[in-house]
Amino acid sequence: MMTKQSVLEEIDEVFGPVIRPNKFTLEDGDPECMDHNALLQSRARETLSLDDVGNAGYDPLCECLPEGIAYFFPTLARFALSSPVNSFSWYGGQLIFHLSYNDRENRFLCYCSKLQRAAVASLLKYIIDNCENLIRDDGAEMEEFKSCYLMWKSECY
Repeated sequence: MMTKQSVLEEIDEVFGPVIRPNKFTLEDGDPECMDHNALLQSRARETLSLDDVGNAGYDPLCECLPEGIAYFFPTLARFALSSPVNSFSWYGGQLIFHLSYNDRENRFLCYCSKLQRAAVASLLKYIIDNCENLIRDDGAEMEEFKSCYLMWKSECY
């Protein structure tokens, strides 16, 4: 049986060795992109906060290269499995956006190894099985999570 702890341990095992990238976003001259890169450059896994990435309207991970998401993924998983302070602070809904964006062409999905994909699938399965109220309260649809889970799971083999 999967527990929150076992899911996080699996994620730590496969994403923990990911080295910090030299850059987190493309250097395309876009001021917002440069702001996002500066913010992510100033953070480590231990110092990234939900305030840094929890605003869907100004989320540096939207511009983040897949190796940057991989570097921060243990922290992002912890955000998604943490109890929200209020009904607007659960990170799972935002994480599902990053994991499902562009379907099977998702840059992070394409970047991840099979073991990393399996760990992401485990996280999604845990959320589906244990966080139904959070999904509903977030305004997300369970089907979004199930579809995303099936996509990540099917890419493990």
